[in-house]
Amino acid sequence: MKVIQSFLKQVSTKPELIILVLMVMIIAMLIIPLPTYLVDFLIGLNIVLAILVFMGSFYIERILSFSTFPSVLLITTLFRLALSISTSRLILVDADAGKIITTFGQFVIGDSLAVGFVIFSIVTVVQFIVITKGSERVAEVAARFSLDGMPGKQMSIDADLKAGIIDAAGAKERRSILERESQLYGSFDGAMKFIKGDAIAGIIIIFVNLIGGISVGMSQHGMSLSGALSTYTILTIGDGLVSQIPALLISISAGFIVTRVNGDSDNMGRNIMSQIFGNPFVLIVTSALALAIGMLPGFPPDSSYFDGFILL
Repeated sequence: MKVIQSFLKQVSTKPELIILVLMVMIIAMLIIPLPTYLVDFLIGLNIVLAILVFMGSFYIERILSFSTFPSVLLITTLFRLALSISTSRLILVDADAGKIITTFGQFVIGDSLAVGFVIFSIVTVVQFIVITKGSERVAEVAARFSLDGMPGKQMSIDADLKAGIIDAAGAKERRSILERESQLYGSFDGAMKFIKGDAIAGIIIIFVNLIGGISVGMSQHGMSLSGALSTYTILTIGDGLVSQIPALLISISAGFIVTRVNGDSDNMGRNIMSQIFGNPFVLIVTSALALAIGMLPGFPPDSSYFDGFILL
């Protein structure tokens, strides 16, 4: 008890110890088999961390407000992969990976293995092809333009300093911000590769769990083909979902940050709402078109009329 109290006191004065403990735990997860109750706890922690990063990226007002995001991306990716290794070990050895994975798998599959597998495949494809590839390309272009624009921005700072618009301290601060932004965009270009690699590794782990699980279930656990197929499909889809959902949130968070335009004083959600709904003429025309769509033959009028009147 005294050891725990001493550690908590150290954490209150040195919060970086939490990151250190997390990294040590990640390395241990790669080697040491974990019990199912601890895996359930870590899965919940993984989801909570992903939500925390998602909310933090949504409410930043400028990109430098979350300058540690590339490092956070690396840590969360390593944690997620280590957790996937732990769950795969439980699936293949014990055919049981905890309550959360089983619940997720049964919820998605429902009464049909095929439908559940198709839905899970759609989530995986959307996460890998749409969000990850798009964010990676945006980060690459942003890094390139940030580096190309540095000489012009530095000349602008020098011109403002010579004209007396800013003093030496202001020029130093602007140069520091410019350098940090350039480094951050460069880090994003590399950090997005972590998300892409994580998505590819997740797809490989899915097939390993399914094919390897069916083989192990029939050869070592004495299961029939149908029993092994049902059991390991539920576990594989559940494991994939508890891994892909946090990965999806992290990918969206990265997309939020790399697509954010610097210079806006409000958070992204407020900017979107003000820019979309800030023009009354656009709202009136959109409302009229929604009402007109509801009058077309075969279209359900209720939803179109509701949308049209809401915009008015």
